Amino acid sequence: MKETKLMQDQGESTVLELPESLLKIAKRELREDRCTREQSLEQLRNWVMKNEDLQNVRCDDTFLLRFLRAKKFSVPMAEQTMLKYLNIRRTFPHMSTQLDYLEPRLGDLIDQGYIFAVPQRDKHGRRVVIINAKGLNPKVHTAADQAKAHFLTYECLMEDQETQITGLSHVGDFSGVSTAHVTNWNPTEFARIFKWGEQSLPMRHKEIHLINVPSTLKWLIDFVKNRVSSKMKNRLIIYGSEKELMKAVDAGCLPLEMGGTMPMREMIALWKQELAAKRDLVLGLDKCTLLSDRGIQRRSSFNSEKSGNGPNFVSQIESIEGSFRKLEFD
Repeated sequence: MKETKLMQDQGESTVLELPESLLKIAKRELREDRCTREQSLEQLRNWVMKNEDLQNVRCDDTFLLRFLRAKKFSVPMAEQTMLKYLNIRRTFPHMSTQLDYLEPRLGDLIDQGYIFAVPQRDKHGRRVVIINAKGLNPKVHTAADQAKAHFLTYECLMEDQETQITGLSHVGDFSGVSTAHVTNWNPTEFARIFKWGEQSLPMRHKEIHLINVPSTLKWLIDFVKNRVSSKMKNRLIIYGSEKELMKAVDAGCLPLEMGGTMPMREMIALWKQELAAKRDLVLGLDKCTLLSDRGIQRRSSFNSEKSGNGPNFVSQIESIEGSFRKLEFD
């Protein structure tokens, strides 16, 4: 029997009893019902068990449903997303593996409030992820530290079936951003991780709200917006004030420091409890192995400038980085 069998008992082994309201969302937005879910799970699980390029991959329902729900139960698309997900972990292990919130450098980013999920869900039932630029000191933390904080956050949230269905909202506060924040990344590595990120992580990003964005940084955001899907592009909004932001985001889903009600310290403490509860599951993902990327289908447009790949993309990132080095941030 293949080693993938050994991973079946990790995570939630069955679909949870979900409330009727959530099942309605799943049916309306994901084409999910009991029959579709059971058949798709069986097909995807059989594919994992038979695929010689996969080793020790989890076969529990919660893990497989990450990919099925992200692709609205298209099994072939879910298979491709799983391969890409495992490939990004294989290609960037220094950014996407050993995601232990107890590791000092990663723990410091969490304690400083660089990225965390607030405990409350918004009116749509979504978890809200806060990204706070002040929580990252580029003189202390590397791009790899920054990436690991993001991967840890998303891995933890993807273990929750309700979040798989409702998706995520993001609020990014760019106050305190400096030139060092922008130039912390190697342009080539940024281009590669950016290129693969949207395609590889099985998440439903429903809204992205940005505030306190300096005018100098809007160039980079516009550049990024032009290289993601039109769906993602339309979901990214920049606000000029906290008052505008609070019209779009529930106040209960913002920390007190951003106009909400609960102090950020309390939110971070509750988030660390979630990370502790999921720690073994997240670290166990490092056992999941992709032995070869030969099964990944690559679109013919992958080398086009529009898709955000290839030498043109890297050179443009380098050009932008050079421009930022000459600029003063507010």
